[in-house]
Amino acid sequence: MELLNNLALGFGVAFTLTNLLYAFGGAVLGTLIGVLPGLGPVATIAMLLPSIYALDATPALIMLAGIYYGAQYGGSTTAILINVPGEASSVVTALDGYQMARKGRAGAALAAAGLGSFFAGCVGTIIIAAFAPPLTELAFKFGPAEYFSLMVLGLIGAVVLASGSLVKAISMILLGLLLGQINTDVISGVPRYSFDIPELTDGIGFVTIAMGVFGFGEIIANLSRPAEHREVFTKDVKGLWPTLQDAKDAAPAVLRGTALGSILGVLPGGGALLASFAAYTLEKKTRGRPGQVPFGQGNIRGVAGPEAANNAGAQTSFIPMLTLGIPPNAVMALMVGAMTIKGIQPGPQVMTSNPELFWGLIASMWVGNAMLVILNLPLIGIWIKLLTVPYRFLFPSIVVFCAIGLYTLNNNTFDLYAGALFSVVGYAFFKLGCEPAPLLLGFILGPMMEENLRRALLLSRGDWTTFMTRPLSAGLLIAALLMIVVVMLPAIRNKREEAFQDEG
Repeated sequence: MELLNNLALGFGVAFTLTNLLYAFGGAVLGTLIGVLPGLGPVATIAMLLPSIYALDATPALIMLAGIYYGAQYGGSTTAILINVPGEASSVVTALDGYQMARKGRAGAALAAAGLGSFFAGCVGTIIIAAFAPPLTELAFKFGPAEYFSLMVLGLIGAVVLASGSLVKAISMILLGLLLGQINTDVISGVPRYSFDIPELTDGIGFVTIAMGVFGFGEIIANLSRPAEHREVFTKDVKGLWPTLQDAKDAAPAVLRGTALGSILGVLPGGGALLASFAAYTLEKKTRGRPGQVPFGQGNIRGVAGPEAANNAGAQTSFIPMLTLGIPPNAVMALMVGAMTIKGIQPGPQVMTSNPELFWGLIASMWVGNAMLVILNLPLIGIWIKLLTVPYRFLFPSIVVFCAIGLYTLNNNTFDLYAGALFSVVGYAFFKLGCEPAPLLLGFILGPMMEENLRRALLLSRGDWTTFMTRPLSAGLLIAALLMIVVVMLPAIRNKREEAFQDEG
């Protein structure tokens, strides 16, 4: 009954004209950004963070959330049409979606992705509404020791679940942790590693790193690819709706993807990206009907399953951010930044101190998902037209908007230079095949880990056993240790490498 009352409060907030407009604006912008090759929700939200200073907290977060799940939808469009995933979790969609487009079945692939995403998004939102309160109760039991152990588990989870090389993932996290140390010491108030540069005494801005590595870095990486390698199938898009047989094939894949994505989305570091890889692997292992198109040659299950999983994961990744104040992925880290900008301390007290914000955000997800289906299916022609804009016009305009966004952060050219430096770093990561997301997680969680470690040791008078004598903290550290042991087992390690090679 309490849940219904809370949802009634949430829909009351979500259905105000202002919030509906911001939800719609976020959904449109997110889809637009998802459709642009190589630009994902991280770069977009990073670009738009300065604009939320003028907004109230609720419409600001509703808009940013709309951008996030809008980009998850839009990313599938370029993956299917031109084999360029709009963002990381659409990589798997490209494997079969692009092959369907080559066979003139882009419409069916886009519809399967859109409808699968809508169903998964709705289920993910129900899970947030149902499980956020009990998780919040648990969050009140967390002290500094538990928070430190949880962050250790999150970082190890990010390493274990990162695609590609374990060594590269560990290197990325360590680099993020080191960059997070450039700031003023919390306890002594002394600047660290600032090299007498005044702008570094407050640390490197998260937006600067995100925009440099993801925004500028992705643009440079895209421009380095020869144009002739891109093949657009806009002329072949016909018959938006899948056939009855397509629907029968895709429905079980959507259900499996939704279940998998809902669980994995809550994990720190994994989220939507891991969910889409895992769903594709599951579909390959699941027996299909006789005579079905093989995977990698245009199987609709290879589009529907991962798309459902990545959208369910995108929704449930809000749970640890809203209830514990801990971002499970780079986008949620930006959402935490947005809440901090608006003077809201992310964590368990949000639900009690800002119920309108908390439940309004959850209700707006349903509204946003419905808007996205309406946008993505009938208006697919508009997104396809966008893909025909020449790159020589598209990318300079994106760079200009990024530069304006960076400058307006502090009205300081230092952020522009830092962004330019990180764009080179981002391009280097692209050439080396490093996934930059763990770097952002390390950068965000590093200072928080250090703060909670020192606080826990101060409270226990320097006794390190406090992390093992507190049951919750000990449980989290044991889970982290088990994760390391499991991934180090030769059979698991080989399976993991094989899985990522298959999908690579």
